[in-house]
Amino acid sequence: MTPAILIEDLAKSYGGNPVVRGVSLQVPAGHVLGLLGPNGAGKTTTVKMVSTLIKPDRGRALVCGFDVVRQAREVRSLIGLTGQYASVDEDISGWENLYVISRLFNLPRRKARARADEMLERFGLTESGARPVGGYSGGMRRRLDLAASLVGQPRVLCLDEPTTGLDPHSRNALWTEVRRLADLGTTVLLTTQYMEEAEALADSLVVIDRGQVIARGGTEELRARLGGQVLCVRPQKAVDAAALRQALEDRGHTATAVDEETGEIRLPLSGDGAELSAVVRAVGQTDIPLAGLNVHMPSLDEVFLTLTGPGGAPPAQADVLPARSAV
Repeated sequence: MTPAILIEDLAKSYGGNPVVRGVSLQVPAGHVLGLLGPNGAGKTTTVKMVSTLIKPDRGRALVCGFDVVRQAREVRSLIGLTGQYASVDEDISGWENLYVISRLFNLPRRKARARADEMLERFGLTESGARPVGGYSGGMRRRLDLAASLVGQPRVLCLDEPTTGLDPHSRNALWTEVRRLADLGTTVLLTTQYMEEAEALADSLVVIDRGQVIARGGTEELRARLGGQVLCVRPQKAVDAAALRQALEDRGHTATAVDEETGEIRLPLSGDGAELSAVVRAVGQTDIPLAGLNVHMPSLDEVFLTLTGPGGAPPAQADVLPARSAV
């Protein structure tokens, strides 16, 4: 079965600086893939290459079997794209935005008017549809932007950090629509820095850092890479975090990650009680005052920090993501 998205050894540099360094992945039809990574990891550049906005320097990307460089016209007819910032025209109404896009998809005038009405209703924008978009709130613009990307009923939808800056109500409304589209068989490539969003929407996850894939799999698979439980140690003063981390590493506990803002140190545990006792003794021997110490199952945030922090995971080998499970 032809994957909805196939990426092989994709690379892109700007001014001699590599941004994407040989990314490879496959996304089955009807699958929601969460592409995670810190700022500057190469997520947006990857999405731009998949959606034909920029050309790769190396490798290839296929969307529903069509090459994004040689068959860009066919690819554009199959995809929808919502970027990090709403790209709708602020000088005309929401309805006019959707009508113009419908006409660009060669819909007859009557069908274009009906499609604009339909999309406004689906995204809860009917009452504000006649108003200029310049007066919309951020959440309304985001919903309109997503509606615009769906006018052509795309088989593949690329969402580049779609909920950045949204309030919880607007975010949840977008999540609901993405889930509905996935249930109807739309393939979704979602980039995000929000672990809650990835966990709520994605069937599988790929973590990218410094332009390379460093991990992939489901949420539980990535959690398992931390070995089960996580010990969190927070010094009273965040400035003591470096000294505390160094003390742990000197005693052989090297797989640590630090939250730079709070100074909290996270150390994955194998589940052996003797290991926990040894770590606690090592912490006590530093005489650094602590604000807290606890053991819990790792969150996706902790997995992300561990994988993308200093000394994180090595690049992962490319493989095929599992098909979307029926619910």
